Amino acid sequence: MQQQRSEPAPPAPSAVPAVPAAEAATVLATGPATVPPAAPATVPPAAPATVPVLEPTAAPAAAAATAPAAGPGADPARILVVDDDPTVAEIVAGYLDRAGYRVDRAGDGPEALARAAGHRPDLVVLDLMLPGMDGLEVCRRLRGQGPVPVIMLTARGDEDDRVLGLEVGADDYVTKPFSPRELVLRVESVLRRTRPAPAPRPPSAAGLTADPAARRATKDGTELALTLREFDLLVFFLRHPGRAFAREELMREVWGWDFGDLSTVTVHVRRLRGKVEDDPARPRLIQTVWGVGYRFDPAGREAD
Repeated sequence: MQQQRSEPAPPAPSAVPAVPAAEAATVLATGPATVPPAAPATVPPAAPATVPVLEPTAAPAAAAATAPAAGPGADPARILVVDDDPTVAEIVAGYLDRAGYRVDRAGDGPEALARAAGHRPDLVVLDLMLPGMDGLEVCRRLRGQGPVPVIMLTARGDEDDRVLGLEVGADDYVTKPFSPRELVLRVESVLRRTRPAPAPRPPSAAGLTADPAARRATKDGTELALTLREFDLLVFFLRHPGRAFAREELMREVWGWDFGDLSTVTVHVRRLRGKVEDDPARPRLIQTVWGVGYRFDPAGREAD
């Protein structure tokens, strides 16, 4: 009997080593079919170094009310904005214009000096870093033409630059980036400090007028010849109509003396009556208040 030969069994497939679950997830995650697209980078772009302001150019309507340019009936102040960056100049000029100021613009030093010579500004907003003639030199030349307030506007923040700007005559110093509304308030503050206050109207009553600045007094348009103390006494009476003053008070307020011969007041009142009263023997304007002193009555009523 012929013995059958058995075919060799096929080799068993090699065993695949077990992969931990965590590693398997990692491997699957790397497969092309299951990899989600990478999230875009979220790193914010670096702010450009020349951004001049912190607020948008479209200012709210309320910004116009931040600083009145001038008092009622007065001409608005003229502001010269000097900056070689047209964006900065436009933003600053826009805010100042909405605040009620008249605004001129210049892009460099020579243009600024020419504009200042043509129309003298009440204040200059001046960039320190100008091409060619820098802001310090412009400030020196502007001050050479006459007194004018200057606010330095610059990207420099070093103390030496601020001190140098103030030494050449700058009244304030603003470092970029800045708030345009804050700049408007600074302009108002500098103008308030540097612009002369409107002169008060000379006191007048009953046809009498006394101008302390001119040291000139008139009655019905005719100039009065008053001595120094007679003039001061008249001004005091005009400023305090209807109030009775003791001779001690008049001596203190008009003469500046806390003590002295009170007959000095009596003599000056008598002399002043001789120049302002129609009938000095029966005074109606400067009346005697018995037991007190004197009272100026602009109505000119006869004393009791």
